[in-house]
Amino acid sequence: MLWLRRIAGVCLAAGSLCWLTSCGGPTCRPVTLGAASFAASGTLSFPAQAVDPLTTYDFAGNTDPVLDPSVIRAGSTYYAFSTDVASAAYSLPIRCSTDKVNWTLCGSVFPHGAPSWASQLVPGIQGLWAPDISYFNGEYHVYYAGSTFASQRSFIALATNKTLDSSDPHYKWVDRGPVMVSNPGDNFNAIDPTLLVDRDGTVWMTYGSSHTGIKQRQVDPATGQLIVANCTCYSLATRPGVKGNPIEGPSLVRHGNFYYLFVSMDYCCANFNTTIAYKEAVGRSTSFHGPFVDANGTAMMNGGGTVLLEEDSAWTAPGGGTAYIDSSTGESLIIFHAHDSSQSETPYQWVKSLKWVNDWPVIAN
Repeated sequence: MLWLRRIAGVCLAAGSLCWLTSCGGPTCRPVTLGAASFAASGTLSFPAQAVDPLTTYDFAGNTDPVLDPSVIRAGSTYYAFSTDVASAAYSLPIRCSTDKVNWTLCGSVFPHGAPSWASQLVPGIQGLWAPDISYFNGEYHVYYAGSTFASQRSFIALATNKTLDSSDPHYKWVDRGPVMVSNPGDNFNAIDPTLLVDRDGTVWMTYGSSHTGIKQRQVDPATGQLIVANCTCYSLATRPGVKGNPIEGPSLVRHGNFYYLFVSMDYCCANFNTTIAYKEAVGRSTSFHGPFVDANGTAMMNGGGTVLLEEDSAWTAPGGGTAYIDSSTGESLIIFHAHDSSQSETPYQWVKSLKWVNDWPVIAN
């Protein structure tokens, strides 16, 4: 199946990239905050959980195949954006729901396929990956990635819209072009973007995968592009001690006094590596630059992370998660994918509530 081959490429791209040598541009300064002060290294935290969050699949409608979803509420509708995994003429599909249970396919960011410039930046590209939806400066922003399997030639790009309601006369996705490009010789991978709009109005893009791990750069809220005047690149998380440093799919939110960094770790899918299977983990910090630590105090730059999701007998490779906290209602969600082992590893969309227990997120059952 075409979509299954594409899943393999998306899930394993992070583990197959070559070593890179710069961070967002030749003059950008890489910074790591605080990791050296933590002695623990490489051990994940596995908290006790009364019930497996993957026990029951309660969702209906158009929920597969879905990879790397993100979600936002606008009015009474939830909009979920996801990776291109099916053979279709459109790109970056959008699914809609009013109850977070029943979902319909309600459009796409690029209904006529990926922008023509994408194949010029990444020859052989077959689809766009990991869209992240956010709202600031009066517009909805979708940052997304483009790459090919086992390649370090990647980009992060942007599309904007005044509204998510396709019946609104102002509905129109505007292609804003590339925001960041990685090439051979860079020490970052321009992939898997996620946006944090902080309470002071500053905007930060967190991104990256593999080898040098998860990075962060500041974004100009007026343009959606990287701020040239602040070329500092912060290093937030890695997975040392595991071959290929498999870490990807960051998501960064603020709740209470902490910032929480969610990541996908290790290898999907079940057919590729079952001994260190894909999982979703989290760490927290009092700064959006880190250092992020897990519940045991292990720094994420040293391989730490508190595991939120791991595979069970029915569902494999849960991850690609995006946390979402509704600024109006305070509702906390995590949207992610997991592969149904009874359906040839088809990836399905899941949406779960997040509870906060002692200032740590817990996935509600």
